Amino acid sequence: MTRTVGAVCLGLAFALSSCGGAEVEPTPTPPATPTLVATPAAATTPTPAATPAPAATQSPTPTATPADTPVPAPTPERELAGLSNWLNSEPLTIADLVARNRVVLVDFWTYTCVNCIRTLPRLRQWHERYAAHGLTIVGVHTPEFDFEHDPDNVAEAVERLGIAYPVAQDNDYLTWQAFYNCCWPGKYLIGVDGTLVYRHVGEGAYQSTESAIREALEAAGYDLSGVPPGADADPHFDPVATAQTRELYGGYARNYAPFGVYAGQEAYYGPPDEVRDYVDTGERLDGMWYLQGLWRNEREAIVHARTTEDLSDYFAFTFLARTVHIVLRPRQGEPFDMVVELDGQPLRPDEAGPDVTFDEDGRSVVRVEEPRMYRVVDLPQWGEHELRVRSDSDDLAIFAVTFGSYAEEP
Repeated sequence: MTRTVGAVCLGLAFALSSCGGAEVEPTPTPPATPTLVATPAAATTPTPAATPAPAATQSPTPTATPADTPVPAPTPERELAGLSNWLNSEPLTIADLVARNRVVLVDFWTYTCVNCIRTLPRLRQWHERYAAHGLTIVGVHTPEFDFEHDPDNVAEAVERLGIAYPVAQDNDYLTWQAFYNCCWPGKYLIGVDGTLVYRHVGEGAYQSTESAIREALEAAGYDLSGVPPGADADPHFDPVATAQTRELYGGYARNYAPFGVYAGQEAYYGPPDEVRDYVDTGERLDGMWYLQGLWRNEREAIVHARTTEDLSDYFAFTFLARTVHIVLRPRQGEPFDMVVELDGQPLRPDEAGPDVTFDEDGRSVVRVEEPRMYRVVDLPQWGEHELRVRSDSDDLAIFAVTFGSYAEEP
């Protein structure tokens, strides 16, 4: 039984550790991203040619002194566009910020993306460290799933995740397209002259990103001598990890796509938005998921299609990883319990993610109350396992499953 389909070598996974990628719909594939621009060196001012002396009979016309000449504000290479529902700030533009001698870090994120969530501790630190020294971080929330368009959901996530810097919603992907961004998270640093001086897509590179921030601030004239940089290095993979299962998607928008095929049963690939009775034969391929019972294949999620009393229906997959996270939504808004089993048994306390509790029968349970990413499994060590999730509720909607292989989850 093969275990290679969908597994990614960790070196590549680290380099590409980002959600979504170019598969996001309905956003068209943007033009190629421009080559990174290094922080520009100061240009040498040419020596002006000598001004001819006026004829003796002429009175020279007074000219304005430099102090009298208004300096035009720089025009930024890229600008925020179509943003709405600003949080923690009044609406901002890059042009206004650089005119105020502010360096701008634009961060594309979405609140269910595990890769975005892992970068938030560094963004919070940079905001606390440099906001008083010329840095403005703008979190551009570009949604992956329909429920992430909802301003109440975004506002709740911003509060829950402790984000204090400005955040705005890019529901129509206009800023995403203006920056030629490709996936989440994506960071773009703009100097006070309006030029793009640094870009990074995905997790990691925290020290080089902070170095670029400091260089841009110092080039703008800010004194950072009393502001030491952070000492945090990039997280390290579990020393025994050799591969990691790819991100899994529940909806047919991804499963029917050229790089999809996440559902492991042929019955899934019929007409969309239909209820089918699935039989799990026990076959498993890494990077695919399997169903037992009645489920409906919807555009963004696979949805449990009946109420039961014995937890007979389930969603199952094998994985190579240390942590597992599942994006869930109560379809009709009513909270429900989801039971989690690892290798046929309840999770132990040292295997349970932060969103898992234990009921009076010893079962490991996730209480699903809102649409978000739930941290379900946090193993002591990387390994190969099978996970099954079950619910008697017909509100269970599974959107995506993501994995981690860091020695410690950021």
